Amino acid sequence: MKTIETTARTSEEAIEIALKELDADRGQVEIDVVSRGKSGILGIGSEPAKVRVTLLEGAPDIVTVTTEILQNLISKMGVEAVVRLKQAHNEDLDGPVFDIEGDDSGLLIGRRGETLRALQFLVRFIASRKLDERANLLVDVEGYQERRYQSLANLAHRVAQRVGSSGRPITLEPMPPNERRAVHMALAEHPDVTTESVGVGDSRQVVVQPK
Repeated sequence: MKTIETTARTSEEAIEIALKELDADRGQVEIDVVSRGKSGILGIGSEPAKVRVTLLEGAPDIVTVTTEILQNLISKMGVEAVVRLKQAHNEDLDGPVFDIEGDDSGLLIGRRGETLRALQFLVRFIASRKLDERANLLVDVEGYQERRYQSLANLAHRVAQRVGSSGRPITLEPMPPNERRAVHMALAEHPDVTTESVGVGDSRQVVVQPK
């Protein structure tokens, strides 16, 4: 696989330069934003944005299809944002990871990530129909999902410590399936506690209890 690094005033401009040099579309490359750059004050202290772009050899159909779906949806929503492939294949997910960036990207997150979850559900549904198979993929916005999972892992370990010390179970607030899974995974090998989901529908919660 061919990888190049480019710099420009913004990460988006650097990506466009790389795509031209590689003669490729977004669905054919994996993009790593090394630095978003700094504008500085009156040009003083400014730094260019830097990206590392890798041309994929025979990009998987799911990557090509999902990139097209996301770009079309964002365009129709009137949101000023760009789609980049962060990982062509994440082993834990068994599929690609996409990240959306831009001035309006926050509109795609919504309250407590509700809009982002709806967007991901829609993208997975459309991709599954187009590919005629289950589409495992993750859509993130400005790294929100990644930060949220890390926050949940930290919370899980703090709660586990309290449960281990008191010997009493603690029930967390209701969470969507992907966030409950993050808590379960964070404590899967904990020596003192176990976890289980209880409740129905949107009210399902994770209970952390002593072993």
